[in-house]
Amino acid sequence: MRGFGVRELLTCYTRGVFPMAEARHDPRIYLLDPDERGIIPLDEHFHISRRLKRTVKQDRFHITINRCFATVVEGCATPQPGREDTWINDHILNLYIEMHEQGFAHSLEVWHDQRLAGGLYGVCVGGAFFGESMFSKVRDASKVALVHLVARLKAGGYSLLDAQFTTDHLETFGAQVISRADYKARLAVSTEEHADFFAWPEGASGAQALQSITQTS
Repeated sequence: MRGFGVRELLTCYTRGVFPMAEARHDPRIYLLDPDERGIIPLDEHFHISRRLKRTVKQDRFHITINRCFATVVEGCATPQPGREDTWINDHILNLYIEMHEQGFAHSLEVWHDQRLAGGLYGVCVGGAFFGESMFSKVRDASKVALVHLVARLKAGGYSLLDAQFTTDHLETFGAQVISRADYKARLAVSTEEHADFFAWPEGASGAQALQSITQTS
């Protein structure tokens, strides 16, 4: 898509549109504006299973922010069992790296035994966080990443966590499907708000993350 850069992509997000490729090695980019949208409400209870709570509290994983953004996106673009292909092609990968360099995109890394075990990345516009993708090499790594992300977004004053599409996995956390009209009404408000992605300290423990989510639910 010639001439499509960071500024154009940010405009798409504020309009409720996001990019995807048909496959990892398909050079084309499509802009999607689905009839329904998946969100994880930040003003309601975030569901965490007892087993996952124990895992989060044990701090088996070390969480960092923006330490290796490109590696996280590449991890999300790499085929995994049950996900033989992805929508992230080279053009999209390079676009998000450029967005990160300009301060609009962030990654959350999950480390285990000093190795990258998983992570996620997304885009911030005002009080909206657009979750793009996540990956996991170790059991529960992406789930722990999501818990810490929600704690960070709530602490930073975000009002919208866009998941694009819901999955059975995300629905266990309380993800909901809303109409395009409802989504765009929420989007218009949230993108005009002020939020701080770095309000939550990077070294916060799992117990602190769980406490923050409980206090602000």
